[in-house]
Amino acid sequence: MNESVIHVEDLGKRYRVGERERYFALRDVFTRAFKAPFRGSARKASDFLWALRDVCFDVKQGEVVGLIGRNGAGKTTLLKLLARITRPTTGFAEIRGRVGSLLEVGTGFHPELTGRENVYLSGAILGMSKREMGRKFEAIIAFAGVERFIDTPLKHFSSGMQTRLAFAVAAHLEPEILLVDEVLAVGDIEFQKKCLGKMQEVSETGRTIVFVSHQMNQIRRLCHRVLWIDGGRIRESGQTAPVIGKYESVMASGDQANEHENRGPGFGGRFIRWEIAEPGAEAPNILTVLGPVTVRFLAEVRKPVRGGHHGIALRNVDNELIWAWATNDIELAVGQHEFCYTFPMLPVRPGPYTWQVSLYSEGSLLDVWNCLPNMIVATEVHQHARDEWNGILNVPCKFNVSEQNKIGKSICI
Repeated sequence: MNESVIHVEDLGKRYRVGERERYFALRDVFTRAFKAPFRGSARKASDFLWALRDVCFDVKQGEVVGLIGRNGAGKTTLLKLLARITRPTTGFAEIRGRVGSLLEVGTGFHPELTGRENVYLSGAILGMSKREMGRKFEAIIAFAGVERFIDTPLKHFSSGMQTRLAFAVAAHLEPEILLVDEVLAVGDIEFQKKCLGKMQEVSETGRTIVFVSHQMNQIRRLCHRVLWIDGGRIRESGQTAPVIGKYESVMASGDQANEHENRGPGFGGRFIRWEIAEPGAEAPNILTVLGPVTVRFLAEVRKPVRGGHHGIALRNVDNELIWAWATNDIELAVGQHEFCYTFPMLPVRPGPYTWQVSLYSEGSLLDVWNCLPNMIVATEVHQHARDEWNGILNVPCKFNVSEQNKIGKSICI
């Protein structure tokens, strides 16, 4: 478990902007070498784009490592370099072990061949022997759910059936190192659950996996640690929960951190900021422990509040109401006031959440604010190992099995 099977040092990949990368024959190499001394000035640096630069990391045997980041950050480029699909411009990646890659599902499928023929063809392209394919064939078509149509030409399959069959072939590889690029989003919801279960099964066999996904719950379930890639460089690296928490915080707030300034003049009063006061953290909107938790909202009152009403609600990323509370008959003088809430714990599943706070005076609305940035819950997961069995609550528990003896006493095993 301590042996490094992937060692990446100063890895970089540069592409030429606006031109397709050419492939040269041997005569072209000699021609370019001869003409080099007579060539004019080099291209400007602006003609090139660094998709990856100065990337360094190690992956131990048996680790499941997640790659997260925006579209175009360099995640897929990194996997292609690790899979030897493209060559690095700088640095190197040392791989120890047989590598399998699920980068482009469906590579090698031919529409005129039957599903059966395409399974064998795709398996051969991915590195499986004919004997190995024969041994796994029934499991592959059962996983894809296309038994009735397996001897039908692929061109008559629906796009969903083709995708399921392609993933099923790729998922039954047995390499020592598996590179996976956003393939768990294929097919319908039921098939996505099956794909996630298969990946969990693979991870439990002790194989090394490098996994790209935009689904943070999948990353939380599968990955021991995470690399956050931003602009072609590693921005954060570490344990899954805190790194995903920082990433979701940045993604959730974006350029809207000061959006509350445009909510209107707020003549009578307004909420101006919020924070997780306790426990203290590097970022005031990231929650990394279940509790106790103190959340503080700062309100600026510009006219005295008489017979006031204050409400608060917590909503998840799907705008579902998680919790709400309200109080009446508030009296507030002009000035700034802190609204503090202390919870024994906030046992909700990890992810982004939005606080909504409101303030009324004598029945008139002074302000209602969907607080920004969002609150990011990055606590340890205390739920089922399968994501589809995870609910809203994330409650720790103790479990034991006891055997009743003849005199009614409980014996813990």
